[in-house]
Amino acid sequence: MNLQKIEFKNKEGHSLVGRLELPVHQHPHNFAIFAHCFTCNKNLAAVRNIGKALTSNGFGVLRFDFTGLGESEGDFGDTNFSGNVEDLIAAATFLKSNYSAPSLLIGHSLGGAAVIYAAARVNSVKAVATIGAPSNPKHVQHLLQSSLQEITQKGKAIVNLSGRDFTIKKQFLDDLEHTALPETVKNLRKPLLIMHSPQDNTVGIKNAEEIYKAAHHPKSFISLDGADHLLMNKKDSIYAGEVISGWAKRYLDIADSAVLPKTKHQVVASLDFEDGFTTEMKVGNHYMTADEPTSYGGNDFGPSPYELVSAGLSACTVMTLQMYAKRKEWHIDNVEVHTTYSKTHALDCEDCESSNAKIDTFQREIKITGDFTDKQLQRLLQIADKCPVHKTFHSQTQVITKLVP
Repeated sequence: MNLQKIEFKNKEGHSLVGRLELPVHQHPHNFAIFAHCFTCNKNLAAVRNIGKALTSNGFGVLRFDFTGLGESEGDFGDTNFSGNVEDLIAAATFLKSNYSAPSLLIGHSLGGAAVIYAAARVNSVKAVATIGAPSNPKHVQHLLQSSLQEITQKGKAIVNLSGRDFTIKKQFLDDLEHTALPETVKNLRKPLLIMHSPQDNTVGIKNAEEIYKAAHHPKSFISLDGADHLLMNKKDSIYAGEVISGWAKRYLDIADSAVLPKTKHQVVASLDFEDGFTTEMKVGNHYMTADEPTSYGGNDFGPSPYELVSAGLSACTVMTLQMYAKRKEWHIDNVEVHTTYSKTHALDCEDCESSNAKIDTFQREIKITGDFTDKQLQRLLQIADKCPVHKTFHSQTQVITKLVP
């Protein structure tokens, strides 16, 4: 993934700060904008995870802080729901002027309601996805319940939300009175994906039902069963991002083949330090993600480096056996190769400098089904050791490394 810090001005002239995430090849087939939840920011773990899932599927994703939140300028107390919608339109204008107009809007919670309003005003948007969105922006008032009287009487109040104090002014409540989300949804006439958890205790599942009933087809509902409102479980946010990617591609213009960067090498790996071990890779004409498991401090978004090596050995083995059997005209239905990598103690190792020395071990188990003799089966076992990757492990190899500008 390629990550860029960007800034753009909103309608009021405030500088809004965001992160633009691009696929490793830096040629996204479509751009998406993500709107975070009420009083949240662009760096919420769920927002980052969803963005990574989208970039892994070829999207460019802009996530930014609404006015007065995170790194963006402005006084949060002077903002309101309508202002959030204007911020989204400013973000769309920025993308159109500097990259490419967004075709997908994604919003979480109140941000979900905001992207529906914004999508009605941004012509380039062809699909909209909401996550845990309220069917009426006024739903957010339940978070302010204990301070509503003070806000109404005094014009403002300091409200503690999730351990942080925010100034909420009466103009915020007044602005909500002028929202009519069901009518906006009804008139949207753009593909809509509604994602919601039945266990959401912040914005109940009934809201998803009301949005769905108001929308025209094409519309889809996906249950985020077991997830909380903020998608705190990493698996939930990754799942949401993957589903959005697959769903949106049905409605967006995507070239048959991505524009590939020019390189003389077979593999490119790109890692931004804030992503931990999550590494975007271009392998030949294909794009994939490598990572480490969570037990090693990774995000488990893809196979580990040694799993990729094991995968290469496994793939090479089945291909070699298939080629050999076909040449011999042996009847084989299927070949499975199960491979596990580990470091084991080197027993009776003449070249080992220490009794604690370990050697790299690839445990490979092969299952072959078909119509063949025991003699043919033993021959196939011998051929497995002749696959090119296996031979590479036992040959003299070089890794030549140099810095490039």
